[in-house]
Amino acid sequence: MITTNIETVPGRTILEHYGIVQGSTIRAKHVGRDIAAGLKNLVGGELRGYTELLQEARDEAFSRMVDQAQEMGANAVVNVRFATSSVTSGASEILCYGTAVLVE
Repeated sequence: MITTNIETVPGRTILEHYGIVQGSTIRAKHVGRDIAAGLKNLVGGELRGYTELLQEARDEAFSRMVDQAQEMGANAVVNVRFATSSVTSGASEILCYGTAVLVE
């Protein structure tokens, strides 16, 4: 599956347009990570537990988007974007979306 954040796939022609595809996940904070983050806030630096949590969430949302595109018969997703929103205190949604297409 070819994925890109631009409107086309360079060197390829779009033959079919299947529409918007998306994948999302909702993740909540973890008590252990919250404690570590609180301590890290005192001394400064990267909150690695949260960095890992967000990377896992992005990977899962991206994978779900690609799966949906494959089900539609696409071999590429263009205009890939990520968005996030707060669902409730301590939980956020990561959304990955794009346009499923068939390229030559």
